[in-house]
Amino acid sequence: MRWQTLWQAKWILLVLVLASAVAWRLAPWLSVLPAALLVFTLYFFRDPRRQIPEGEDLVVSPADGRVTDIEVMEESEVTGRTMRRVGIFLSVFDVHVNRAPAEGRVVYTAAHDGTYHDARSPMASTHNAARTWGFDCEGTVLVVRQITGAIARRIVPWALPGDRLARGQHFGMIRFGSRTEIYLPLDAEVSVSIGQHVRGGETVIGQLQAGAKLVAAPAIPGEVSA
Repeated sequence: MRWQTLWQAKWILLVLVLASAVAWRLAPWLSVLPAALLVFTLYFFRDPRRQIPEGEDLVVSPADGRVTDIEVMEESEVTGRTMRRVGIFLSVFDVHVNRAPAEGRVVYTAAHDGTYHDARSPMASTHNAARTWGFDCEGTVLVVRQITGAIARRIVPWALPGDRLARGQHFGMIRFGSRTEIYLPLDAEVSVSIGQHVRGGETVIGQLQAGAKLVAAPAIPGEVSA
């Protein structure tokens, strides 16, 4: 377990440890619930090692979860191009660390305020609070969106504009159930299907066309949104 991931749970863990101790002093059976929540919190904030696949132009899943949709649509925030979106729903039982889909440089990141619909709702993609990332992968720009849910209301960014990340390297996390989307070029080969469960940094979700160039990388923003 990475301490960077576990650190995001510090206040939750502190409250649950204190609650368990107080409940135990009052009556041992009262400590069962806070102790169970403590164990679940440690489980939720786990960050297992992953076998990052090797190979030219491979794109790995940026998140653990179930593929809910694969659609062709306009990606207007970063590239201004029509792209293929792969949506991934993360339940509270999935690992919530997000990983870079391919080796590349962070060229864009911005947070967006919004509502907190259930991450399985079609409205979550367009209405919920989110953070968008742009990765320049040797001239091909991949876009990833972290989207909050009804329970997940905090997105934690770890990477900064200008950072160069390896394929499968951590760039942030979403706390509790949520949604992650990745936008691929239309000529990329998609190798996952709706309903499939994927593992962040490990499951290959697509392959870029060798030497294909989508769009020149946008300029790095002078200031990153909080």
